[in-house]
Amino acid sequence: MAINLQKGQRINLQKTNGSTLQNICVGINWGAIEKKGLFGLSKTKEAVDLDASCALYDDTKKVLDIIYFGNLKSKDGSVRHSGDDLTGDMGGDDGLDNEVITLDFSRLNPAVTYVAFVLNSFRGHDFGSIPFASIRIYEGTPSRVTEVFATFDIAHGAGFAGHISMVMGVFYKRNGEWKFNAIGEPTKDKKLQETVDTVTKNYL
Repeated sequence: MAINLQKGQRINLQKTNGSTLQNICVGINWGAIEKKGLFGLSKTKEAVDLDASCALYDDTKKVLDIIYFGNLKSKDGSVRHSGDDLTGDMGGDDGLDNEVITLDFSRLNPAVTYVAFVLNSFRGHDFGSIPFASIRIYEGTPSRVTEVFATFDIAHGAGFAGHISMVMGVFYKRNGEWKFNAIGEPTKDKKLQETVDTVTKNYL
């Protein structure tokens, strides 16, 4: 049964059968913007480029690695990015994630204490202007969803309009166990590095 956390909630990744989650996916699904033509008679689609990214930190909050459209795999191979989607769904919502980042805790460098996931609108499209844009963080693989434990509707959620970047959530290690903080907060940042810096200052 899905947990479906609200923003600000935290969970332990220990499962009821005593095992811990090993494979996490962060999937983003979004649509292109529909533009009305002259006199509202014809319509065209404007591509929307959202970028999911992941930053790995040690216990001193030093950034060890950033996985994004220009660096699709972490140094240790534990984090992988599906690749850059430059347009969003041009033909309406197909129900599939446009970008997916996978995290395998069993391969994660032991020095990593925080794993933060962020989202940026590359061309500066306001989240509130996008017809649909949702995030799901779940146990499983890109082709198999086992359990969803956080979802965010950034196209229609209160507070996201007027922003082009956000912090999705942070996995953090305490006493050798991984926990998750569902943040779901927009930021005033414009670029990925600025958003990573905001995570360092405010969310670790």
